Parts: sequence; C-alpha cells; structure tokens
Amino acid sequence: MQEEQRLAQLHSALSQRLDTCCSEGTLHSIPQLLTHPYFMDYVTIIVCHTGYIRLLANGSPYTVNGGETAFVSENVLLQILSVSDSLEYSLLCYRIAPIRHILGNTVVMMRIYDMQNTLPLHIIPTEEDNVFTSYISLIQSSPQTTLSAYRDNERQLLLVSLTYRLCDFFSSHIPDRPEIPARTTEIFGKLVSLIGQHFQNERKVTFYADKLCLSPKYLTALVKSVSGYTVQQLIFKAIIRRSIFLINSTSKTIQEIADDLSFPNASAFGTFFKKQTGHSPKHYRRKVLANV
Repeated sequence: MQEEQRLAQLHSALSQRLDTCCSEGTLHSIPQLLTHPYFMDYVTIIVCHTGYIRLLANGSPYTVNGGETAFVSENVLLQILSVSDSLEYSLLCYRIAPIRHILGNTVVMMRIYDMQNTLPLHIIPTEEDNVFTSYISLIQSSPQTTLSAYRDNERQLLLVSLTYRLCDFFSSHIPDRPEIPARTTEIFGKLVSLIGQHFQNERKVTFYADKLCLSPKYLTALVKSVSGYTVQQLIFKAIIRRSIFLINSTSKTIQEIADDLSFPNASAFGTFFKKQTGHSPKHYRRKVLANV
C-alpha cells in the first residue's frame, strides 16, 4: 500500500475513533487531524526513526527525536506542533477496554495505571531491536469492521501481548514503588470493572463503596494510593471517554448524549464536558468535523 493511502487510512481511523489506529509501517507525514488538539483516549506508541516531532501533551511541550519512542498515556490532549523534513515514524493507538476481559490480571491493570500516573508522555531511547515497531507492522488498523472472527481474535491477542510487553518495558525503565498488597489490587480491579458496568447511570462514590462493602473514605484513599486518581476522577474519565465516542462517532444530538449519560439536561452535560476537556461538546464536534 502506498504511503498516501496509509496516511489517509490512519487519518480516517483516528477521525472515526476506531479502537485501533495504526500507521501499518513507517510514515513521513502527520495526519492533519493531529495538528489540532486531539483527545487521545488510547494508549499510544510513537516510534521516531529519524528527524523529530514537536508536540504538546496536556499543554506541556515535548520533542521526540530520531532513535526515541514516545509512550502517550490514555486520556491526554495531544497536538503535533511541527515535524522535521526528514521525519520517519511509526504509530499505534489502541484502547485497553476491548481487551480488558482477556487481560484479567489486575497486576497488569495496575501497571497500566502506573504508566499514566506520572507524566502524560514518556520518552525513552528506542532499542535497536525495537519490538514495538514489529507489533505496529503486525497490527493492521483497517478494515476493522469487516474482519472475520479469527482475524478479530488474532488482533485482540496481539494487543494483549503488546500490553504485557509494554508493562514489562515500563517495569524495567521506571522504578517500581513498594509492592502493593494483593487485596488492594483485587479491590482496585473490581472497582475498575464496576465503573465500566455502571458509570452511565451511577457516579456517586457511595454506590461503588457499597458494592465493595467498604466505606467511601477508605475506598477513595485506597484508589488514590494505587492509581493517583480518586474514585470520582476514574468515574469522570469513563464518562468523558464515552462522551467523546458518542460526539465523534454518532449523529446523536447533545441532548440525546446527555440523556444516555444520565445528565439532567444538555446544559449540565455541556458544563461537565467543558470542565473536563476545555471544550464545549458542540465546539468539540465542530473541530473534529472540520478536520475529517
């Protein structure tokens, strides 16, 4: 496939917010979509082979140079500011949620939250036999909607394998904190699962604390020690991820989205969305449509 086709395909996958968006090899140009603020509700790997990429992650400036790999955490507002003429890079974005049931291991989920708990973006020298480039070449981003059951399972297993490798990579490059008791990781894993099931209707900490037979104060302290987030923040992140999917991937009105997410009205949803992302839902939708 020609580079122009792969670039257009990557742009399309990002604009549709598919669960997996991949460069399918090396590229020299950046999708136009990423030159504007783009909410990355993915785990993202950018391998810069030559040249450089200057970007903002949650408003902080970073430069990824040739021979470096950038790991972007979930739920980061990313914008590419400039690139060099000699740029060559590979990129993979994927969501953890579709493979969470396969991962199962709460220790892995803990490491994922560890990765996200420090900086929105980590830059690490690329290994000579960079395994992440190999994964990027294996995982195709399109057509995701017409895959056979076998191809779909293959994609999921590749992403599971990549997630384990990514966690192992971070374990060797980022100092581990003191070991967290197994009971704590178990509770955290159960909470993440409960939020995934109920966030559209339940956003009070007391609801989740009751389900886990814990006090709200104790649960909040436990979650904060594990992930760096409060229970409320984890719930809000789930709401924002779903909001962005509905805004970008459906024709639902803002009122309909507010109803789906159990907000009293569109105004209340708009206030919440802007506080979390810096954009109103309508403005966010207009920006996305303008860049498709």
